[in-house]
Amino acid sequence: MMDRNADAPWSKFDPEAYVDANYRSPLEVDLLIVRLMRDYFGKCFEDGVPRTGRGVDVGAGANLYPALSMLPWCEKVLLLEYAQPNVEYLEKQASPAGFDTVWDPFWDQLSAHPAYAAVEPRGRFGEIVRVERANLLDLDGQRRWDIGTMFFVADSMSECPDEFRRGVTCFMGALTEGAPFATAFMKESVGYQVGDHRYPAYRVNEERVRESLSDWADDLEIHDLHHMVREGHEGIILALGRRNSAIADT
Repeated sequence: MMDRNADAPWSKFDPEAYVDANYRSPLEVDLLIVRLMRDYFGKCFEDGVPRTGRGVDVGAGANLYPALSMLPWCEKVLLLEYAQPNVEYLEKQASPAGFDTVWDPFWDQLSAHPAYAAVEPRGRFGEIVRVERANLLDLDGQRRWDIGTMFFVADSMSECPDEFRRGVTCFMGALTEGAPFATAFMKESVGYQVGDHRYPAYRVNEERVRESLSDWADDLEIHDLHHMVREGHEGIILALGRRNSAIADT
């Protein structure tokens, strides 16, 4: 029997263990992803730095670098997250005290671009970032954002192909036409351990990622990054693009 999203122990997710395992010592693949996002978003906004957009990171978890990548382009950024321990972690990171220094190396990569270099990240993050508890699968297209990210979510919440496809559809349906986006997936993941608990995954490859996004995206770029960060997967896939005019059907 396949584990569905509702079966996973999200209330027991340990964000500190997740950060320790994945981000406290920056992995080269994450720094590469940050650079690719930086350059792509910089290209999308090369006519200027509007700071008028609304950004969303769907399923933010205990990972700040997708949100950091949107700071120069937004007047508001919303972090949507379902697991309550992650919500509390994100609220702490977005407090006036500022985010933890573990995220500084990721900002250092972003700040090589002049639009990012012009931003004071801690002050800006605390000023414009808000956190909301929400389930990706409940997004219905009624709210839309102008730039969006979704990292290791649609493929890392369930073993079921229908929930993976629905997750991608819900994310893309939450973006305005023309919105730049970045999504990342664990390639051929068979699940993952966080602290004392096991979490499900749906096995994706470049073909499945392309198939899930192609009806929604213009200028789709798929980067099959062959870095393995743990046992039980075959690499990471990063997809960049712009939301097209397809009608959401969630």
